[in-house]
Amino acid sequence: MAISADTTLLELASTALDDGKAKDMVTLDVRALTTVTDHMLICSGTSQRHVKSLAENLVKTCKDAGYQPSGIEGLDEGEWVLVDLGGVVAHVMQPQARAFYQLEKLWSMGPSSMDDSQADDAEIQE
Repeated sequence: MAISADTTLLELASTALDDGKAKDMVTLDVRALTTVTDHMLICSGTSQRHVKSLAENLVKTCKDAGYQPSGIEGLDEGEWVLVDLGGVVAHVMQPQARAFYQLEKLWSMGPSSMDDSQADDAEIQE
């Protein structure tokens, strides 16, 4: 069974974050929810410096393996760094930002999570 390029990228990104001692890493398969990316990696760093270090290591590791990030946001601030690798989008966050934005909860909500009235409202707005 062949491993897809995105699976390899996902494994590479996960390993890079794990090597940097990322906390509470979660992988989300969002293929059924968006066409922007296939997977999201969400993890926490213990400080501004740790978040920046995790993101920088992720970018370096991916570049060294031939994957060029198409976007990096938030690196200067170090509160929430987004690294867009195409098939994988990584969110490296400080715990307070992660708790506030609750990305895992947001991206795990699919159409089946809505009750009938919410689904009707969503169809009307489209």
